[in-house]
Amino acid sequence: MPDLKRFSLIKPTPQTPFHIDFDWWKSQDNNWRVYLFGYLCPEHQKAFSESSLNIQIDWVDGETAEVTTVDGLQHTLITHCARQPDFVTKNTSLVDAVFRIFLANGNSPLTPEELAKMIGRPPETILRTLAGTTIYKGIRPVQA
Repeated sequence: MPDLKRFSLIKPTPQTPFHIDFDWWKSQDNNWRVYLFGYLCPEHQKAFSESSLNIQIDWVDGETAEVTTVDGLQHTLITHCARQPDFVTKNTSLVDAVFRIFLANGNSPLTPEELAKMIGRPPETILRTLAGTTIYKGIRPVQA
């Protein structure tokens, strides 16, 4: 029997947490690494252009000291490039700004209300965009 994906019948609200679903992203776009490469700062674009985009690195959790293997491109983007002061500007499009905010906060879930405070757009506009039938850049509600 084929694997069936179940979708939530609950309609998202301004208090519904969203995040980047990297598993969705990977299953929908074979060029997702090339896309993320474009978000790297110039220093890391140079470093990754001279190596593979498929680098896995060992990362040590600062609180638990647990060592895990993580995607090097995602890790570099989230821990360095997304923290640069010009990563999100007032001229950044809504979807791109939300995507960049998730990268900058380590992909911790945020609600449309929280995102609205960060990017200066109405929470209702953010909700309509993110909760519509189109999934933009893998941004989806967090599944409980």
